[in-house]
Formats: sequence, C-alpha cells, structure tokens
Amino acid sequence: MKLVVREAAVTTGDGVQLAVHDYGPLAADHTVILLHGLCVSDAVWSHQIDYLLRRDGNSSRVISYDHRGHGRSGHAPAETYRIDQLASDLAEVLTALKVGGPLTLVGHSMGGMAALAYLARPSADRPVDPQGLVLAATTAGKLTHQGLGRLLATPGTGALLRLANHIPKQALNLLAGPVCSTLSRAWPEQRTMLTAVAGAAASTPIPTAAGFLPTLRSYDQHRTLGDIRAKTVVISGATDPLIPAAHSHELARAIPRAAHLHLPHAGHMLPREAPQVVNEAVRRAMSPEGAKGLTACCRDIPVRSRRCVS
Repeated sequence: MKLVVREAAVTTGDGVQLAVHDYGPLAADHTVILLHGLCVSDAVWSHQIDYLLRRDGNSSRVISYDHRGHGRSGHAPAETYRIDQLASDLAEVLTALKVGGPLTLVGHSMGGMAALAYLARPSADRPVDPQGLVLAATTAGKLTHQGLGRLLATPGTGALLRLANHIPKQALNLLAGPVCSTLSRAWPEQRTMLTAVAGAAASTPIPTAAGFLPTLRSYDQHRTLGDIRAKTVVISGATDPLIPAAHSHELARAIPRAAHLHLPHAGHMLPREAPQVVNEAVRRAMSPEGAKGLTACCRDIPVRSRRCVS
C-alpha cells in the first residue's frame, strides 16, 4: 500500500518559511512530531521515520521539519534564534497542518528543549497537548554547569562567535576535520558522533550555529517539569560530552511517572547511534499503556549495552 508523503512550507508569523515533511494520512489515529537538534536537519530522523511508516503505515501521521535557519528552512534574524521562538514555531506548524487528536512529541537535543518550552506555554498558546513525549539527549537547562556546555560560560565566547561570522565558509570546512580529529583523541569512543557533528557544523550557516548559543546559555525550564502530564520517556548516553547524562537523570526525576533509558556506551547522536532504542521509546510513548513496562521491554532492545531505569 503506497504511503502518502507531502512536502510543505509553513510560514511563521514573522515570515520565516519552515520546510516540512508530512507522511501518512491527514486523519491518522496518532500524529508524531520529530524535532531535531542544533546544526542538523530533519534528516537525522530517517531511522525513526522508516520505522514508524513500516510499523503503522496508514494509521499514523509523521511530521518532521527543519528549524528556522537549518536545512531547507529559511534564515531568520539572529534575535529570533531562541528556544522560546522554536516553541512558537512548533505551535504554528501544529496549527497550519491542522494537527489534532493524539500527539507524541519527540525531541533530540535542542529539539527536546523546544518541546519542553512548548509545554511550558500557557494552555491557550498550545494548539494541541501531547499525550506522549520522548526526550533524547536533552536538558531542561543549566547547560553551562557541566560537559562541553561549560564553554558557553567562558568569557570571550561571544566575541569569538562574532569573529566566526567573518571567517570564509571554505576555511571553516577545512577546520572541521582537524577539530574533529583533536576532539576524537580526547573522546575516542565518540569518534562517530564527533564526525557527524563536525559535518553538520560545516553545512550549517555560521549565523545559525552562533545565533542559538546565547539562548542555550539562558534556557531554563526546570520550574515547569512537574506540570508535564504526557507519558514521557527520557533517553541518555553515558558518553555524551555535549549534554551529559546527569541532565536526563534530572528530567526523569522531575517529570511525573517518566521512564528513563540510559545507554552506557552511547553518546549524543542517539537517533543515529541507538535507533532501535529511540524507536521503542517512541512506540511506548504512543501506546495506550505509555511507558509502563518499558524497563522489562528494554532487555529485548538490540543495542550493545543499555541500562533501564524507571
């Protein structure tokens, strides 16, 4: 049976065009929205999209899109590169595509932050409340306290980023390889992830990459975690140098009845590094029983190593 795939452009209130992939029937039993992280695009979700379309076919609708300034979406003024703006963009996508009924939000890294910011909006500003939520390698804030995020608090970082805006793109592409190589020696277990990040950074406009960094410094949604009612699955990688697993442990403790999948040998790019785990987390968040029983089912997820916490 042939699946329906639509490409669309959603124009936000401030005139930015967001490039959208919309799969499956418009009147589906369930809709899944996939939110990617900084310096990548919705292509990071290819494994999850393939899985959902194979599994649910004509009963689920899957929507992925590129955040402003990323991928095929339009650029925007630097002052709009904020997490709360991404939450507003999500609300506009939901409205423009007439999404209703059961909804699951899946966010990786900055995409997870956007999902949390959306849930923190007043109810009148949330077109749809999700019944399921998957948070992969993400945080509710305090990024400058640990991991590579501490670099955001280093004096002079802002000036360095402004300087990067004037470096020719070809020079940045040449620098990506040596920088990745150096970081890989520091974190040899993260070679695959760092290579992917370096490649993504080389293909992302510097104003986009630099523009979002101030909002990462100030972002904090800890106060609203206890109000989340969606069935939530949190996933973390123990070797993640970008958003250390302590952030996920904090999310799992603060969000009511959240389940937590912790992968001892995974890093930051979980949709690519551990697609089966992310797929299973999405399935559980979508299911009527939610995350109940996730600890038991985790034993059957085919990854090198994993630990289940609930």
